[in-house]
Amino acid sequence: MNRSKKILLTAVCAVLVLIAANTMLQPRRMNTLQQNSNENSPTILNDKDTNNRGLMEINNVGQGNKLKQHLDQRDEVTHFHHNEKDTSHYLDHEVAVNFKSLPSDEELKHMEQDIDGRVVKKDGLLFLFRSRSMEAPTVLNYFKGKANVDFAELHYLLMQNDTDGANALNLPNDQFYQEEYQWNLPVIGTEQGWSISKGDEDITIAVIDTGVDLDHPDLVNRLVEGYNILGENSIPDDDNGHGTHVAGIIASETNNREGIAGLTWFNKIMPIKAMSAEGYGTTFDIAKGIIWAVDNGANVINLSLGNYKESNVLKRAIRYAYNNNVVMVAAAGNDGTSQPSYPAAYPEVLSVSAVNYDGTLADFSNYGSYINISAPGVYIPSTYFNEQYASLSGTSMAAPHVAGLAGLIKSANPELTNNEVMSIIQTSARDLGAKGKDIEFGSGLIDVNKSLITAEKTHSTREKVNKKRNFFR
Repeated sequence: MNRSKKILLTAVCAVLVLIAANTMLQPRRMNTLQQNSNENSPTILNDKDTNNRGLMEINNVGQGNKLKQHLDQRDEVTHFHHNEKDTSHYLDHEVAVNFKSLPSDEELKHMEQDIDGRVVKKDGLLFLFRSRSMEAPTVLNYFKGKANVDFAELHYLLMQNDTDGANALNLPNDQFYQEEYQWNLPVIGTEQGWSISKGDEDITIAVIDTGVDLDHPDLVNRLVEGYNILGENSIPDDDNGHGTHVAGIIASETNNREGIAGLTWFNKIMPIKAMSAEGYGTTFDIAKGIIWAVDNGANVINLSLGNYKESNVLKRAIRYAYNNNVVMVAAAGNDGTSQPSYPAAYPEVLSVSAVNYDGTLADFSNYGSYINISAPGVYIPSTYFNEQYASLSGTSMAAPHVAGLAGLIKSANPELTNNEVMSIIQTSARDLGAKGKDIEFGSGLIDVNKSLITAEKTHSTREKVNKKRNFFR
């Protein structure tokens, strides 16, 4: 019997019901928050309103220079000088290679082994290779010596010349982001944070919920293989809407000119259906979903669900994930109570309360000494099942902001442990409420930019220490 099954079968199997943290109805956008709406369904955003906007004055030249200076300081970006003032930038470990004829799978595998890397993109005879350990010039020299290579070059960065370069780099063109529905991302420093990391497709965030709309145009390209615990099959399709909304907050396809922008641009979502169309699931199924996620490579797990009773079944699954270095994030609950909710109250899990757009605790949000962190949870636009978009409220919406941030941090510095990621999120938070950690906001409101700066500094410090160690060997 494998370890995963043993954990489930030896656990106390008293099955409790875990209910998805309630979602509440939202108005359309932040300047119409007080309008009345039907409380029996979410506000669907698919219709297209338009607003008149004034023109902004942008110092394009000044912003362009700031962008270049920023790139000069980025760890993953290298630059060289053409003259005293003109520089070009390229990505440290990537090389574009155009072949004369298509290499065989065996030849490609051999090349990937030689450069300690992989193919990250391809288009006909053009391949983009990324090495894990070799610098770009070394990889470039390797390919230039091959007879079947038409040309090989560094993977350069190009900047726009007609608009604000910093905005072009960071601000997505997604419809509802451009129309200012997504108040939640700017207030937590996401736009600045994207200058450091937009995520990495190798870092996977599992959403254990009601499933995900597998055909949603804003999610279809962001999904890895998932599982339907209830149906015991590989089709975790959403029949409720809750899981799709949670997944979209984390990783809706960003900068594709439609729908919403996700917190991450490149991290993948692992959809796991462990809750029914009615919006609830058992501890056994939730625990099984956690273990399946861990065994199949999830780096972060989002749990927008909860119950006020501890469960050995759930506790053992949580411990299994924690021991396997997975970051777990859970919603605190929506009853406005200080009663500890599980799995949020387990010490191995980041417990998330919900914040209003004005920085106050949402009136529905649970609170208590077990709260670790807070995030936006009111009037949050996201994807919804049946290929729709909707605005919902709840700690269920706050938690995926934190899960998405954990994915960005792991993308910026994959060497970090789950404890280190959890610590960075809390120590980088913007203090709200009473000074220091408190029962409403925990350590405060998440700060994407500050968290990623800390993660990047940690990465740089470790590299310097390793170089010193290697020097004296």
